[in-house]
Amino acid sequence: MDTMFIPNEGDFRRWIRDAVKEVLENIPPPNNANQEEEEPLLNRKEIAGMFRISLVTLHDWMNKGLPFHKQGGRVYFIKKEVLEYVRQKKNNHFKI
Repeated sequence: MDTMFIPNEGDFRRWIRDAVKEVLENIPPPNNANQEEEEPLLNRKEIAGMFRISLVTLHDWMNKGLPFHKQGGRVYFIKKEVLEYVRQKKNNHFKI
């Protein structure tokens, strides 16, 4: 007759610890060449102030493609991405 293995709390702890360790070991190291990660994130008010536009106008720009990032339910922008987007729209004679 086969015996059934019933894991105990220690087994579960060990399995979880091993799984977490494996995941952490497989996270790639940060790429210092990627400046976007080093750039501080700007909030909606900061971007609106930068262009002297209202938050309503900023929201409209976001709907038209202005790049933004959501983090913890909040909206943030990377200045470099925003400037590139505005520059591209200006060069193409599109109204933002």
